[in-house]
Parts: sequence; C-alpha cells; structure tokens
Amino acid sequence: MTRFADVLEIVKSGLEKDLSPTAYSLWIAPLKAVELKNSNVVLSSTNNFHKSIILSTYSERLCESFKDILGFDVKLTIIVEEDGKEKQEKKELKNEFEPADEYPYTFSTFIVGNTNTFAYAACKAVAQHQTKVYNPVFIYGPSGMGKTHLLLAIRYEVNRNKPNLNVVYINGEAFTNEFITAIGQEKMEDFHAKYREVDYLLMDDIQFLAGKTQTQEEFFHTFDKLHRAGKQIVLTSDRPPKEIKTLEDRLRTRFEWGLMADIAPSDFETRVAIIRRKAEMLNVKIPNDIINYIAKNLKNNIRQLEGAVKKIKAYELLANSPPTMNMAHSIIKDILNDDQPTPVTIEKIISEVSKTFNISEKDIKSTKRQSKIATARHIAIYIVREITQAPYEEIGKEFSNRDHSTITHSLKRVENIMKKEPKQKEIIEDIITNIRDS
Repeated sequence: MTRFADVLEIVKSGLEKDLSPTAYSLWIAPLKAVELKNSNVVLSSTNNFHKSIILSTYSERLCESFKDILGFDVKLTIIVEEDGKEKQEKKELKNEFEPADEYPYTFSTFIVGNTNTFAYAACKAVAQHQTKVYNPVFIYGPSGMGKTHLLLAIRYEVNRNKPNLNVVYINGEAFTNEFITAIGQEKMEDFHAKYREVDYLLMDDIQFLAGKTQTQEEFFHTFDKLHRAGKQIVLTSDRPPKEIKTLEDRLRTRFEWGLMADIAPSDFETRVAIIRRKAEMLNVKIPNDIINYIAKNLKNNIRQLEGAVKKIKAYELLANSPPTMNMAHSIIKDILNDDQPTPVTIEKIISEVSKTFNISEKDIKSTKRQSKIATARHIAIYIVREITQAPYEEIGKEFSNRDHSTITHSLKRVENIMKKEPKQKEIIEDIITNIRDS
C-alpha cells in the first residue's frame, strides 16, 4: 500500500501543473490511495458529489497519468469514505507511510542555466518587491521550459513573506472561460473584484486571449487599473507579443512596457542538474551514467526529464528494481512515444472558435443561417479539416449531418476570406496555433 500511495502522489504532482490551483485543491488533492490490484486503481473520495466530479471530469486525466507512470492501462474506481470501517482503515493506512511531498514550486527548486538566468532573476526580483521598472514582466518560450514554475514560485514567495498581499494565478484560457461565465451569469462585479483588486496578477499562456475581442477588452481595463495602481503583473506566453497576430495593438504595446525575457531549451549541464534535483526530491538514487544518458536523449523540455525520474521512481516502488541502463532505454522510448502531439478533437476546435467569436457551440453546430453564425461555422469546419485532416463525411456529421458538398463549400469560403481579409486570416491562424500548442 505504501508504494501505491507514493505512485498516487507522483500522479498528483503531475496533474497539479496542468490544472488551476483551485481545481487541483478542490478535486485532486483530496483523493487517497486504496488499492492497486492488477490494472485496477481504487481511490477514495470525500463524498458523493466529489466522486461524481472526479468520474465525470477528471477520470480520463487520472487514467492517462497512471498509465504514464505505471506503463499500462488502468481501470479507475472511486469509493466514498464512510464513518466506520473506511475511516479506521484510513487511520491505519496513515501510520504505514508518509506521503511523498508535493512538488514545491519555489525559486530554490528551479534550476538556473544560461538559457533562463534573466527570466529567473526578473521573477525573483518582483517576488521580493513590487517594482515599476519590471512591470509588466513578460516571459516567453516554448512549452515545458519552466514558465509556469516561475509564476508559481512568485506566488509561493509572496504568500510566504507577505501573506497580507492578494496574489492571483490564472492562465489565459481559464480567464477567458471565467469571463464568459461571469457575463452569462451576470456576475461581472464579482469578476472585477477578483482580478482588479489584486496586488499580484500572474497570468500564464496569455496567447489564449488572441482573437477574443471581448476578453481582450476586459483584460485591457484590468491591466490598466492594476498598472496605474502600481500592482505587479507577470505574464507568460509561448511567443513574444509581436508574434501573437490578433493581439490588439494597445495590449501589445502595454506588454512591451516593462521587461521581456525569453526562456530557451536548456543545455546539457542544466538538464543533468534538473534530473539530479528531481531525483533528490523523490528520494531516488540514479547512477551518473544513467543521468547523463537521459540528459543526452531528452532535450525538448523539462517535463520529459521530470517524467523520466518519476518513471524510475515508479519502477523502484512497484518492482523493487534499482535504476539500470536497460530501464533508462525503455523509459526514454516510452516518453518519446508518449510525447507525440495528442490528437486534437473536433470538440476542442469548436470550443475555441466559440470563445473567439462569442457564439455558442450549439449554434456553430446548428443549421442557423445568420451571417455571424455561418461565418464562425465555416471557420470551424476549415480548422477541423486543417488540423485533423478528417474525412468530409466525418466532419459533416459533427455539424448537423452536413453533406460532402456543403463541407467543400465551407472550405472554399474560408480560403476566399483568408485571401481577401487579412484580419480574419490572422484570427484563423492564431486559433490554429493556440489549438496546436494547447
């Protein structure tokens, strides 16, 4: 049981990076390990409502994460803690092990190398004191370079040293979703109170605001209010402001007011240091030759390196097997295969188009002919074809069973739009980029 509980903690630490702090603390953190038998994973939940949310929203992610660590598909079962026997078993279980520490996003756990020194120094400076010189801080670079780590390190540092200050971390997609919900539920006052009364606003993946006119308008006013009040703003993106094509000029200009820092892929020495630090945190001993082998073969991002160490830890826990070079070969092969881009679903594309054009997903899929809806539908169909290369018949089924000729018509319409309307072309290209990078 001790080993399975440790595996669950490794799974949790991975999900913590992908979810908002609120989602993680509400739904994932309370899960407890019960049993791993063959391919059956049994976890306990706090109540029936919590169980229903896990099964409806997070079961797929949990199964994928367990597969990533264990190396095989699992079946997930959630049970609800009960007052009697279940709680007694939980108490006994607690005495059997000390759960592995959650991955601490602090400046001390961030490995500094020659490709991220400037970004690290800037973030540490703003965490220690708000400064007009570094406001905003805009950090950009490919996925997996540690941008989120730096934002969460700022939050950790400020919360520890200045607990009276209000620090909010959010990513661009979640901000957009909250904004849309606030409009629909007529709760804009609450939304403004949350984001315009902060001392530190830390926003990840700002590129997801691209093309979303109303969301950009809202963020513009939020940015201006905070900046005028001398509040600290730190933003991250996968590319610099000038390359986010449908970012409004007034936002682009403001993002470039302060300090811009890029983070590039780490060099060999930094990758070695990252592996050693992660191994130390997970209390697993990895021989130097294996560390060097992993560092030479996993070059794309930090998550790959952390994933390799987690897999080694899982092997050690479940099979009582110390790290070997053969194990490293197998782990690297699995990671490189698993690291291929996840196929983008048609639902994901329709969702992104819906947010960009402020038209419901239901209307985009419908047979409504209003000009604005029809244009959004044509663009959704074009992007679906561009990204998924799905057959026309399959695409048609997702859009109220449209036939081959209708799909062809939509594709031609969008091709003409892109030739004649540069602004629309930029919006479409930004949507495609954001979907591929998400």
